[in-house]
Amino acid sequence: MRGIQDSVAIVTGASSGIGRAAAKRFAEEGASVVAADVDVDGGNETVEQITEAGGEAVFVQADVTNEGDIQAVVDTAVDTYGGLDIAYNNAGIEGPNEATTDQTLEGWDRVVDINLRGVFLGMRAEIPAMMESGGGAIVNTASIAGILGFPNLAPYVASKHGVVGLTKTAAVEFSADGVRINAVLPGVIETPMVARTKEEDPEQIEGTIAATPIDRLGQPEEIAAAAVWLASEDASFVTGESLVVDGGFSVQ
Repeated sequence: MRGIQDSVAIVTGASSGIGRAAAKRFAEEGASVVAADVDVDGGNETVEQITEAGGEAVFVQADVTNEGDIQAVVDTAVDTYGGLDIAYNNAGIEGPNEATTDQTLEGWDRVVDINLRGVFLGMRAEIPAMMESGGGAIVNTASIAGILGFPNLAPYVASKHGVVGLTKTAAVEFSADGVRINAVLPGVIETPMVARTKEEDPEQIEGTIAATPIDRLGQPEEIAAAAVWLASEDASFVTGESLVVDGGFSVQ
């Protein structure tokens, strides 16, 4: 894709699932990748897979809810590779599967902190670095739960709606400065997060597949492809957009 070759890209939540697939796809397209995650072993494995395939990547252990950690990720991109062109703010968790009235404040705070505060802190650190380099592109992982309601997932749904709104607001603020900001909204994707749901409630996953016109779960690589496209110059006139990639689930 145009504009990825020789760029510098940050990917958060890069130790597994969509984040790992995206980090590998950015590297395959020619970007130098800063892979960030709290999971050291998984993050290092992602970097190892990239470098063994001939790509360029480094790992930074980072908690996306920690302002200093996020700044360290951005600083690593600038110090190691000379700037920052692309950021994929992908880290997130699903949280408790309970009715809204049974959700704890602790559980609410954890989900919202990682899924929404993490995106906010990421953009707040990334945008100035991109503007110093003449512009860039940010992609945030939201979810179809950012445009739909799902029972028993109040913190997750609220946080993902927040990511969609935050993405639109930042796009309005900074697109004229050369920083495009978009969101990708995955449906149900075969990731470790969904594997946990399969174990707890297999009927829920079966029902999701039955309600999906393409009649299967999505693959991390399919979301990675969408995120890389949004970050590329092939999407140069796209900003503030919420790109749904869900096999048709949300159109039912």
